[in-house]
Amino acid sequence: MRRNEEEQGIVLFQWGKSVFLGGVTAFLFCVLFLFLVSIGISNGLLKAEQGPQVTVVACVLGSFLGGLLAVGQHKGRKLLIGLAVGGILFLLLLTCGILMYDSFSLENGGIELLGGTLCGGGAAGILTGGGKRHKLSPPPKRRR
Repeated sequence: MRRNEEEQGIVLFQWGKSVFLGGVTAFLFCVLFLFLVSIGISNGLLKAEQGPQVTVVACVLGSFLGGLLAVGQHKGRKLLIGLAVGGILFLLLLTCGILMYDSFSLENGGIELLGGTLCGGGAAGILTGGGKRHKLSPPPKRRR
């Protein structure tokens, strides 16, 4: 039995809402993590040359956290939802880069950010996607 159009629209809206909230959560975590790293750099605990690596780590952790938030609200399609959260985080970072620097070049670390955000969100979808465990059915009995 197929769902009617209204139920499909409600489910699609719920998925979109959770993906957007997961993406915003990932972005906020990423900004907070990078703020703490900048404090560590200014205090001499970290080297400034580690900036690109720390940025990718922040993206992976942020999209993983946002993916966990979004994936936990739905039963199915967890990998797809996690990847969508990673994509939303990348688009938010892309938007901030364009607004602040008037350009965004994928050659200057954009590919690494895209890979990190998608890997973090995908990992959240895979690790929480336990799903149902199907029991093996017993072998059929032979008739004599």
